[in-house]
Amino acid sequence: METKVKKQSVSQVSNQNKELAQFIGEIFSFNVSLKLFHWHVTGPASYAQHMALDQAVESLTETLDAVAETSYALVGDMDILVPQTKSPQHIIKHIEGFYDHVQDRRHLFTEDFSAGLMDDLQEAMQQLLYRLKRLS
Repeated sequence: METKVKKQSVSQVSNQNKELAQFIGEIFSFNVSLKLFHWHVTGPASYAQHMALDQAVESLTETLDAVAETSYALVGDMDILVPQTKSPQHIIKHIEGFYDHVQDRRHLFTEDFSAGLMDDLQEAMQQLLYRLKRLS
């Protein structure tokens, strides 16, 4: 199997590294936002929500680790910063919005395996949405 890599200018690579580093920080922040919401869940069906969020955080953590490590392997060192994270007020809208954000950043992952990691990330979010909408 052969991996095809496009030749890019130094400035293109630098901009892509910055955008990639920013996105990895955003994934980390999103995952933390789910945990923050998880700690505040109360009321009817709160146990189901609590467990669904816990499962998603675990799945997303594993995927995030793979995204970060493979990105380092592909592009070298990155300056990853995690944005300030707040507990979301409307969890469904929050997840759906971040799902769209991931979709908009898929262009950063040109290798088949790294695109597959984005699939894993979005699949985990869709499973969480299913559980929150249908099982709560």
